[in-house]
Amino acid sequence: MQKNQQKIVLIGGPGTGKSTVLNKLKEKGFFCFDEVSREVILKAQKKGIDQLFLTEPLLFSEMLLEGREEQYLNAEKRKENIIFLDRGIPDVHAYMNYFKTTYPSLFLEKSKQYKYDLIFHFSPWEDIYITDNERYETFKEAVKIDRFLTEAYSELEYKIINVPFGTVDERTDFIINSLSYNL
Repeated sequence: MQKNQQKIVLIGGPGTGKSTVLNKLKEKGFFCFDEVSREVILKAQKKGIDQLFLTEPLLFSEMLLEGREEQYLNAEKRKENIIFLDRGIPDVHAYMNYFKTTYPSLFLEKSKQYKYDLIFHFSPWEDIYITDNERYETFKEAVKIDRFLTEAYSELEYKIINVPFGTVDERTDFIINSLSYNL
């Protein structure tokens, strides 16, 4: 790990533009880890499980926790000073709280063990919200999920920086320009 490496997480409910901005950050030369859940969902669908989170929420969440922990550890092996992640470990227990699913204390322990340096929050934005093969939540559900996410990070005492609405370039530039002020 670089001595001054910063792990920066993009959070927010589904369909808020995180992945689109992450792709723009990649274009600008930043190292980024993609969202783990799409990969987990696609693997389950190949095995004939249409909505793993709905049918086996604990198994799905364990797989996410494992994937996000692996991303964190892989980030530490990288030479880049700045690493962006599409969602972080606390997202896992935030979703479990949203769905009122009981989970082992390990979920919260991992959230406390692996700390991030900056958290950028993407608020629900109905104008850009769409559903797809892996995103089945309604916009109203996305708003509720967003509240659980911000609560989870706030309870872990993270300072959350809200990314304003705007074009992809404006949102990306906001994050990049915020780095010098917040690191």
